[in-house]
Amino acid sequence: QVQLVESGGGLVQPGGSLRLSCAASRSTISFDVMGWYRQAPGKQRELVTRISGVGSTSYADSAKGRFTISRDDAKNTLYLQMNSLKPGDTAVYYCYASNGRSAYWGQGTQVSVSS
Repeated sequence: QVQLVESGGGLVQPGGSLRLSCAASRSTISFDVMGWYRQAPGKQRELVTRISGVGSTSYADSAKGRFTISRDDAKNTLYLQMNSLKPGDTAVYYCYASNGRSAYWGQGTQVSVSS
C-alpha cells in the first residue's frame, strides 16, 4: 500500500502563490502518471494537471500558464507550483498516482484564495 501525503495548502490573497507537495511512502519511479485533482464545494472532483514518468505534462485550461507540475523521483515527491491564484482556485487539492494496476490518492490539502 502506498501513502500519499499532501502539504503546502493554506489561505492566500488573489494574485498570490502557493507550492503544494505530495510525498509518497515509497519510490515514485514506478508511477506511470502522477497528478493533481481538486474539488470545490458542491462541485465534482476535476483534473488540474498530470505528469508522466518521462515528464510529459498536461493541464486543464484553467491551470495553463499559471500552474506548473513537477516530480522529483529521487525525493519521491510531486509538486504543484500555483501562481496568480484566483478565488475560483479555492478547493481541496488531491494528489494522485497510478502505476497502471492501482491508483492511489492523498487525503487532500485545502487551498483558499480570498482577500
